[in-house]
Amino acid sequence: MEAKQYLVIQEHTSEFPTPISFAKGAPLVVGETYEGPEGWDNWLFCDTPGQISGWVPAQIIEIIDGNTARALEDYTARELNVQEGDLLLGMKTLNGWVWCENSTTSESGWVPLANLSEASR
Repeated sequence: MEAKQYLVIQEHTSEFPTPISFAKGAPLVVGETYEGPEGWDNWLFCDTPGQISGWVPAQIIEIIDGNTARALEDYTARELNVQEGDLLLGMKTLNGWVWCENSTTSESGWVPLANLSEASR
């Protein structure tokens, strides 16, 4: 995916100070599927050794058997705290969220797509 510039139109603050993070190949135990009014489809609540459980995009895991899975790529559920008016560079969009880097602070993390507007370059 080509990187896109976004303007934050609604602030976002993470409610998860210690997000789940893992490397490609990590073992996962898959729990519930996210259901909510936001339309964030394909998010699975997962556990992995040594981490607090968290939401993981279904596209980056491989179900091995039942609720046992493995990571197909490195991942962190870190969310980016943003303020209205911030300019971000979006690298990857998955299930209603965009992995972004803040142009000013160089911090990166996930931001809900609904909080963003594509900016003209």
